[in-house]
Amino acid sequence: RARNAVIAGALAVVVAGGAVSYAAGAFDGDDTKDDASASPSSTPKDPCAKAAPGKVKPLSFDKEPKLAIDKSADYTMDLQTTCGDIALDLDAAKAPRTVNSFDFLVKKGYLDHTRCHRLTTGGIYVLQCGDPKGDGTGTPGYKIPDENLKDERLKGKVYPAGTVAMANQYNARTKKGRNSGGSQFFLVYQDSQLPPDYTPFGTISDSGMKVLKKIAAAGESSGQGDGAPNATVVIDKATVTKS
Repeated sequence: RARNAVIAGALAVVVAGGAVSYAAGAFDGDDTKDDASASPSSTPKDPCAKAAPGKVKPLSFDKEPKLAIDKSADYTMDLQTTCGDIALDLDAAKAPRTVNSFDFLVKKGYLDHTRCHRLTTGGIYVLQCGDPKGDGTGTPGYKIPDENLKDERLKGKVYPAGTVAMANQYNARTKKGRNSGGSQFFLVYQDSQLPPDYTPFGTISDSGMKVLKKIAAAGESSGQGDGAPNATVVIDKATVTKS
């Protein structure tokens, strides 16, 4: 599988099949991270509940769904996770095809029972979700275009805390991989230095931020600032509502 990277200071954003991951410099998912922090002496207690019964649906689609949302309406995506509910206010006006894609996927049950498989705790502060495979390689079978990259919030090459953004396969070194979003996205729980290459398509509610802070406080499993969250973060059910 192709893995692409965007350098952001000492960190790289590495994308695999629509997944975003982080490490020191560009690397191929399994590379060792030399400038990582020391491993924790003990694994924190999992602050989250047991996942609801059910299995991930093995869904794949041939093409991007037709635009069916109302770009002038307000949409909310609610992620009912094992750690608490995370409500996302979606920006249909500025990222219509991204919001339309999630509206389509969520109605199919695509995100239900999926695990948020990556947490970064140094330099870039995000929780990565949206992969039905749970390993950073899952996609819905189609790609969606980049949107809203000139959003005012991204000035200074910072994705502010509370931002929801798409992962993609863009490689800043080769300038290839634009318009390659899939289903994977990341939730920014602390201001993160990143170039404006990842579609921002919504904001996280205050209550959702509290849930993210709880997940982040439990740390990640590698002890290097980039790995699976120690908290068992599973999206039991996702819903999108229009208002």
